[in-house]
Amino acid sequence: MSRSEPTRIRIEGAPITDVFGNIHSSHCAAGPSLPAAPATPGVPAPAAGFQAVVNPAGDVVVECDRDKGEIYIRPVGEASRPINLFVSSATATYTLLLRRADTPADTLVIRDKTPRALRPLAPEPATAGPAPNHVRTMKALLVAMASDRIPPDVRVEETSRAVQLWAEARFTLLRLYEGRGYVGEKYTLQNISQAPMVLAEQEFDRPDSRTGGEVAGIAIEHHNLRPGETTSVYVIRRAGAP
Repeated sequence: MSRSEPTRIRIEGAPITDVFGNIHSSHCAAGPSLPAAPATPGVPAPAAGFQAVVNPAGDVVVECDRDKGEIYIRPVGEASRPINLFVSSATATYTLLLRRADTPADTLVIRDKTPRALRPLAPEPATAGPAPNHVRTMKALLVAMASDRIPPDVRVEETSRAVQLWAEARFTLLRLYEGRGYVGEKYTLQNISQAPMVLAEQEFDRPDSRTGGEVAGIAIEHHNLRPGETTSVYVIRRAGAP
């Protein structure tokens, strides 16, 4: 993604219905009637009446073109760490790992290579409207875990419990978050080997012997770790799922 210019993101053949991650501010959610936010060059201005809620620890500003089902993003600050975003359509959620670069404004197109017959069926025709409630609930829980800004309806349990994973990694369950219908697990993973380590979300899709909860979402802060480096790993499970 461009370091200083807006980057357009779209899904080929489908509108974007939601985007979540460590977002600094967004003009995509309805709020009290306010003047329109200042326009960003090259980006459609958000509709009047939309309010940007600022997360000072966030990594990216998001703006929406609901008519086209597209989003525009721009990084915040000068941090060099990659930015994780989850972009949803009516039938799938895609994980993006974005790095800042000194490039002009550009467009990222997500092309789903999954055979059409294997894709989940949408419950209704795709629209550019709000995402289903369960996606919004997962988004809110992930933001709470990543930012440590806990809403009143989420209960937090400190655990700091070592979990057996691989001989090359030190894996610790730091906290449990219990929200409405979902349980979040925040881990820290350290590469204790002498070789670089590459992480993938699929490696953490494991059953939980304590709750039996089915994994609903996984996020990794840093996918590439040099010896001694540490990353956060977030796992969201459906509460009480068999």
